[in-house]
Amino acid sequence: MRVVSRDELRSLLTWPGAISALREAHLGSRPILKDLLVQEGAFSLFSRAVVLPGSGAGLKVASIHPPNVTDLPPRPVEDAAFLVIDESTKRITAILDGPELTRWKTAADSALASEILSRSDCETLLVLGAGPIALALAEAHHAVRPNLKRIWLWNRTRSKLESRSDELHRLLPVDIEIVADLDEAVSKADIISAATASGRPLIRGEHLKAGVHVDLVGAFQPSMREADDAVMKRGSIYVDSLDTTLEHSGDLLEPLKAGVIDRESILGDLYSLVAAAPPIRSQGDITVFKNGGGAHLDLIIARHALAIRLQVMTHRHLQKGEDESGQNRVDRAKQVVGSPPSSNRDPGAPD
Repeated sequence: MRVVSRDELRSLLTWPGAISALREAHLGSRPILKDLLVQEGAFSLFSRAVVLPGSGAGLKVASIHPPNVTDLPPRPVEDAAFLVIDESTKRITAILDGPELTRWKTAADSALASEILSRSDCETLLVLGAGPIALALAEAHHAVRPNLKRIWLWNRTRSKLESRSDELHRLLPVDIEIVADLDEAVSKADIISAATASGRPLIRGEHLKAGVHVDLVGAFQPSMREADDAVMKRGSIYVDSLDTTLEHSGDLLEPLKAGVIDRESILGDLYSLVAAAPPIRSQGDITVFKNGGGAHLDLIIARHALAIRLQVMTHRHLQKGEDESGQNRVDRAKQVVGSPPSSNRDPGAPD
């Protein structure tokens, strides 16, 4: 059984590779998904299982304890791992770092949708949130929209963005700015990507500019909202998976219950978007994508990382074999030619 750490995952994955892996997988079979949540006070034990016909199965297990942030020093709120199960043998073949895998699959999921739905001439990206997912979203969106000229960052607590801003400055060749006025930033952004745990809408539809693409990543519970009803009413709505969004996200549940939108307002999921020709959109059309995640995305990215790992290990093995083979040839040559004369040899000694 292989264990793949956070650092190894980072060394193996790239945004173009991860996004391409998701695109290819969404041309195949749809997943069978099942979630489990057990709670005791502030502690949550959460798991997501998937069977992906033709690609094996996987299980994410997460231990979530928000009070960890008050410890001295603070500890991570979430500890998680993802298990990969082989398609043919049904054996557990690998365990991958959960939070890092989540970072890659979540941002790649949104970026793939943006590649299909957002305008190709987008110049300004607005990212809401200050966690590791928000940073990953900035990188992934830039990977599919390399013409972006500026990335704006917003968070309720501005100080939490300082380190994120510095890191993005090192990673991306664009202007990075922390903004204070969210409504104004929303009115000027070409792509808006939100990764928060907000309980009330942050993005207001009245401020959206024509042609904007809205990417909703947070609000993963019915009580959470990142966008108000006006956003959902103005936009053409797509989701990554109906199984992980319709019954889970307040951004969809509340406007559906209020009659602001209906089931037919959701025009498709990532499987239908990838399989069909890109939707025809005018410059003024507003698109909304709800990223609900799912264990199938973890499994796709995990299998992609393991395939790259195998390639790297094979290359190293072959390289080592060539080095050893080359040394063996040198040794054999020495045996045939003989050792070079020693500087201590008596020059008068017979040959």
